[in-house]
Amino acid sequence: MGQQEKVATSLAGTVSEEISASLTAVDAELARRYPGDPGTRQPVHTVYVPGDVFEPGTLRSWGDQALAALDEHAPDAASFAAVLGIPEELAGPVHDRVRAKLEREPVEDLRIDFEDGYGPRPDAEEDEAAARAARLVSEAYANDTAAPYMGIRMKCMEAGVRDRGIRTTDVFLTGLMEAGGLPEGLVLTLPKVTYPEQVTAFVQLLEAFEKAHGLDAGRIGFEIQIETSQSILAADGTAAVARMIDAAQGRATGLHYGTFDYSACVGVSAAYQASDHPAADHAKAVMQVAAAGTGVRVSDGSTNVLPVGPTAQVHEAWRLHYGLTRRALARAYYQGWDMHPGHLPTRYAAVYAFYREGLEPAAARLAAYVAKAGGDVMDEPATAKALSGYLLRGIDCGALDTAEVARLTGLTRADLDAFASPRRGDLTVTAP
Repeated sequence: MGQQEKVATSLAGTVSEEISASLTAVDAELARRYPGDPGTRQPVHTVYVPGDVFEPGTLRSWGDQALAALDEHAPDAASFAAVLGIPEELAGPVHDRVRAKLEREPVEDLRIDFEDGYGPRPDAEEDEAAARAARLVSEAYANDTAAPYMGIRMKCMEAGVRDRGIRTTDVFLTGLMEAGGLPEGLVLTLPKVTYPEQVTAFVQLLEAFEKAHGLDAGRIGFEIQIETSQSILAADGTAAVARMIDAAQGRATGLHYGTFDYSACVGVSAAYQASDHPAADHAKAVMQVAAAGTGVRVSDGSTNVLPVGPTAQVHEAWRLHYGLTRRALARAYYQGWDMHPGHLPTRYAAVYAFYREGLEPAAARLAAYVAKAGGDVMDEPATAKALSGYLLRGIDCGALDTAEVARLTGLTRADLDAFASPRRGDLTVTAP
């Protein structure tokens, strides 16, 4: 042992106390605005179906149509991998998991659409469709045929359709309450938001509904769909989307990029409207920074190129969708929108390949971090958080199995959750 060092200080203990007291308000503000990721499952996609098209068998129908497309256009693992450029060693595992997913849970998040996909209708007709949607959603949760997340996209808060959007929301939520209550997987999507005050108005609507039914304040959350340039950059030069998150008063659960409305808003011609356009990248980058640390998730948009027609045409559309999905995943946009059953095979293929190809490297890095074994990468707690989040997302969507992750990392699901959402103090790692 070396010589014990003498420890000396110059400041009185009251200095630390005074500094802490001066930062009390900041500490509270940080905790309020930036609580971190909620640690809940984020769906890999959102499927939307017009309000008059949704039926009790819609989810199963989408899965069956997706399986039929695979059988017709890529009937085995090798042919499917060849179309998409999936490495040979992943061809079998990805193909098998995609088929299993389409059989078990083809849709992770469903939005019954009363906006662009539904359009203007007579009030009585939309009332009827909204009430019917509530009944079918309640029945789906009751008989265990629901997607993990389900809800509606109402019309926006602009003057021309505001009353209709408010009424549809009321009819739908009231129908759910009368059928037994709001399901845990309920999600509402507020489209075409331009000003934070429109978010404030929607919060007012939800507060009134909660009060009318004796629900806990804040019970109903919602997604904000970013479809206008003004939602990214306000007239005063500020990032309007950050103010929208604040205006939601803790109710915002997601920011969803609207590919085609946003593209048209900034003048992109129809032939070039896509989720990888530079205008789209800019908007989503601003959304991502605004949402970071707030617990609000960011979702990419969709492609309108449908995998239909002869096999060569389907393959071309599949390659486009697969590439866009992989591109989004690499940019940390872990959710997107799918518009057709034929998009499901490539959605899950892209997601599963993304997680399976990174499983062993991520697991090895996390295990080395836990064991402080070093290696050729010097990881920090923030990286351990990212690695754990990556593995958890893979488990949640079915790309990875809990047992294989435990075998490779030596960590339980609880350990991964602790790393992904760390609290102050040391983490206690248990054996799997």
